[in-house]
Amino acid sequence: MARLLKTLLFLAGLGLGQLALANQYIIDRLHKPVPGGVAVVPVDLSQSGELPQVSYQGHRVLVVKSDNAALAIVGIPLKTARGTQQLEVRSGGKKQQVSFEVTSKKYKEQHIKLSSNKHVNPSPENQARFKRELDEQMNAYKQYRDATPSNVVLDRPVDGGRYSSPFGLRRFFNGEERNPHSGLDIAVPTGTPIKSSADGVVTIVGDYFFNGKTVFVDHGQGMISMYCHMNEIDVVKGQTVKRGQVVGKVGSTGRSTGPHLHWNVSLNNVRVDPAIFIGAFEP
Repeated sequence: MARLLKTLLFLAGLGLGQLALANQYIIDRLHKPVPGGVAVVPVDLSQSGELPQVSYQGHRVLVVKSDNAALAIVGIPLKTARGTQQLEVRSGGKKQQVSFEVTSKKYKEQHIKLSSNKHVNPSPENQARFKRELDEQMNAYKQYRDATPSNVVLDRPVDGGRYSSPFGLRRFFNGEERNPHSGLDIAVPTGTPIKSSADGVVTIVGDYFFNGKTVFVDHGQGMISMYCHMNEIDVVKGQTVKRGQVVGKVGSTGRSTGPHLHWNVSLNNVRVDPAIFIGAFEP
């Protein structure tokens, strides 16, 4: 058992350039094909050994090379029904369909009491602000930077703490239902350092109505992470950051009832369960 644990810890720390023997490890760790989850789908390399171009629902998909094969790492929308889904794979001038299966998952409900209705029923001015901020974020999520992520098994962005709100919760604020929870909340004290889960480029630094102080990091090939409700931001837009580099500190800004990190992970413009990437996924 100790030897197996040592091996898994070693593999978790590898970058993609060192993952030649980690095909099955990536599949075992990330393949959770549920609504809001991730499907790891083997696809053929071209005859020249080049990675194919893979798309899902009109968006480019992250593809990595491992064990002399290609793995498409696909984000599955939360509203996806159980059943067969199709990828479009282009390789060597040819196009084909590759299918994968989505299984079911039931998400829980969460009822949150806020001291003010300001963040439940925003004023027209704040609604206009929210729309501007949402457009900026949605545009950032759509970006596809042609760079391979340093690691696809991500690092936990904060040390310690408990998972206070999991991904996918149906949320009710002061009795009114709002969008399902799009990330993972980790309750830690104000001032706790927040570290980038992989190498990347900072694409957003903002102070938003709902999210509070927020940082987006683009890790490459459509893999993007968001860190919000921050107390302090320590990076600037356009800055290159390394895996483990501090991007800010935990706070309780925006729509928040206490200090915590809200962490989002996006693949192919789909928000997926961050717990998958750190070995904390619950079926």
